[in-house]
Amino acid sequence: MGTEIQLTAGDGGTFAGYLALPASLPAPGLVVLPEVFNTNDHIRSVADGYAEAGYVVIAPDIYWREEAGCYLPYTDEGRAKAQALRAAQGTDAFASDLGDVVAALKAREDCTGKVGVMGFCLGGKFTYLSSVRHAIDAAVSYYGVQIDEHLDEADALKCPILMHFASTDPHVPAETVAAIQARMGDWDSVDIHVYPNTEHGFNRYGYPPHDEAAAALARERTLAHLGRLLG
Repeated sequence: MGTEIQLTAGDGGTFAGYLALPASLPAPGLVVLPEVFNTNDHIRSVADGYAEAGYVVIAPDIYWREEAGCYLPYTDEGRAKAQALRAAQGTDAFASDLGDVVAALKAREDCTGKVGVMGFCLGGKFTYLSSVRHAIDAAVSYYGVQIDEHLDEADALKCPILMHFASTDPHVPAETVAAIQARMGDWDSVDIHVYPNTEHGFNRYGYPPHDEAAAALARERTLAHLGRLLG
């Protein structure tokens, strides 16, 4: 359904993004950020799904600075490679690149100018960072890792954020979710949900540990959140 486009970073570097368009244009924009496995076939299918829901979607190559075009499978080898790339990635560097993705999406003639950011796992962390560093209109983080390491930036929150967490998640343990809830949970602009009997990756349709009921409820909440804020 989608096509690959080229995006330009603030330092002049170029990188790929997967673009999926809705049937009716212009439409609000949505940046979709992947798990540590990068913008693989699953994440592209997620982008396609939100395009079908009425959004101009861009899912960028998050490792272009480390190894461009490295989109990884859900295998032991893929996981090992993903963790190596994640360890090498500069958080601030890609957070800056993400601002360039948002700007490129806003500037498209087929975009209304309203833009949200949604991400999973590592992408969930960058979604949070986008919500405090970039001028976006909505944010949705699925089991975002390491958000607690950046809670000192929470006061800079620029848009409402919806957060989905799994109840059993070694990558985002209960104490991490508790720290996020303690810092932001009572804010009107923050909506946090923990899904019982789920694991990290419960939204990953077609791959373990997908949980159909939790994924459906999270998507329903996500679409309501995006629809209210992006139109």
